[in-house]
Amino acid sequence: MPRFSDQVLLITGAASGIGRAATLKLAAEGASLFVTDVVAEGLEETVKAASEAAAASGGRIESKVTDISDETQANASVADCIETYGKLDTLCNNAGIIAYFNTDEMAFADWRKILSVNLDGTFLMTRAAIPHLLETKGAIVNIGSTAGLAGLAYGAAYSASKGAIHAFTRAIAVEYAGRGLRANSIAPASIDTGMTRPTKMPDGADFALLNRLASLHGPAGPDRVADLILFLASEDARHISGEEIRIDGAALA
Repeated sequence: MPRFSDQVLLITGAASGIGRAATLKLAAEGASLFVTDVVAEGLEETVKAASEAAAASGGRIESKVTDISDETQANASVADCIETYGKLDTLCNNAGIIAYFNTDEMAFADWRKILSVNLDGTFLMTRAAIPHLLETKGAIVNIGSTAGLAGLAYGAAYSASKGAIHAFTRAIAVEYAGRGLRANSIAPASIDTGMTRPTKMPDGADFALLNRLASLHGPAGPDRVADLILFLASEDARHISGEEIRIDGAALA
């Protein structure tokens, strides 16, 4: 029997990168999936790519275009998942954005946008999902970053949001441990996704400062993080909660 044949998982940020990789792997393992993203075209491509594997394994996949930073949309995506499948076993908060600025030149609107998606979105999805996860004694897997554990030059807002996600995850793990809910976070680095490809940098940026967080093994594909998501969502990790697990090729060793 496939490992996730009786499991319902909701994944945000599924249009590309880590979210897409996790969706494809879970579809092949029999999961019932509800995937969301703000990018409609990419989300449709993920569903198309995963549909054959889902059908072969006995799984299902449904999707909803969602801006997780919007309270109404976040609540609606969880409600639609429950309406579709009747339960929720795992929430994976993966959606996130990044931009680089000299901090003293950063507009407050840019600061708020990054935190609203990365941190507020994680909170909103988690808050909506917790009542359903308590019913199944389920799990939350949050995607943080090594930038939330060590300084990321020119990425103050991103670092702040990811550091907060790690702290938020620990708080949830403690608060709901006695009711059977697990919560863990993952801190990736040097993962080859759209977020890590060349992007606009501020004038005078010192790239040596950015290389402080680079993997010593070189970059890895998003499927490596997806493998860890699946492990933390599975029964194999039933005694693991409140952890922040680095997958960074010894970057912070």
